[in-house]
Amino acid sequence: MDIWRGLKSIPEDLAGSVVTIGVFDGVHRAHRTLIEQAAAQSADLGVPCVMVTFDPHPIAVFLPGQEPRRLATLDYRLNLAAESGIDSAVIIDFTKELAGLSPEDYFTTLIVDGLKAKSVIVGENFTFGENGSGNVDDMRALGQKYGVEITIVPLLFDDSLKICSTLVRDFLDKGEVERANWALGRRYAVRGEVVRGAGRGGKELGYPTANLYLPDSIALPADGVYAGWFTITDDRSIDAGISRDIDGNMVPGVRYPTAISVGTNPTFGDQRRSVEAFVMDHEADLYGHHVMVEFVGHLRDMVKFNGVEELLEAMENDVNKAREILTKDKALLDAASQPAN
Repeated sequence: MDIWRGLKSIPEDLAGSVVTIGVFDGVHRAHRTLIEQAAAQSADLGVPCVMVTFDPHPIAVFLPGQEPRRLATLDYRLNLAAESGIDSAVIIDFTKELAGLSPEDYFTTLIVDGLKAKSVIVGENFTFGENGSGNVDDMRALGQKYGVEITIVPLLFDDSLKICSTLVRDFLDKGEVERANWALGRRYAVRGEVVRGAGRGGKELGYPTANLYLPDSIALPADGVYAGWFTITDDRSIDAGISRDIDGNMVPGVRYPTAISVGTNPTFGDQRRSVEAFVMDHEADLYGHHVMVEFVGHLRDMVKFNGVEELLEAMENDVNKAREILTKDKALLDAASQPAN
């Protein structure tokens, strides 16, 4: 996927495009309905499918300090968009390039002159221009004026719930990762670099964990223990395991079954909130590696135990429950990877 940072980076020789516009935080099921329609139209017209997205979030302009926690970093958002059919992405710094433009100036600057758009696909709640003063009716009128086809996609509802980023965050805040995954249409994931924690997991407890400390701007599930998958996303060489007397038996790009702890560590008085992943049946020196942790199911809430023995018993139960959940989830993953007949 081509990535163009700012309006000035759009190629001058771009002959046309089909455009969809939005923050696309999480690239959930409703977002993919937009992207899929844009991809289909781009194939019909023989022009690139272009996603316009924003960094920082436009709410940071209108309501500083009140922007929502992100469901995906910008890089991950772009990866998900590419997997869904986007050919090119324009990353707009809203504060510098579009915030003060009237709806018509926004339309002509970005859509007509910048992207040479033949077609634009947006959701029915889309707003644009200074202070969000333009709506989809304005978009239709401007499309007719400048010869650009406009498609307005209805909001996506399922089980009487509007599929949106706010809904996903609400589910995560309750620890309901299964329902968050349902709204997303995929397993919720966080990405980051493995860093050193207290070192207690492997040395004292026999459960070595890969620790991620993520910024507060990233949405995490509620404090608790979860079943999930762990994937190394970089291609650096992987050294020996924690015991140092055997070769590490993990490779990049493979999902490994994992028990995940989110939160502080109340038993030992640790105050930093983290994501700690215990990879089952595999080990490697993961410090400094970039990884993805996917959440599949909630196991229990975070509690403070009376001692190490009680904690170890709970951790053993967590791992056993995680194995059961992930055995079923692997069957779903394997089925999804099979080619359609």
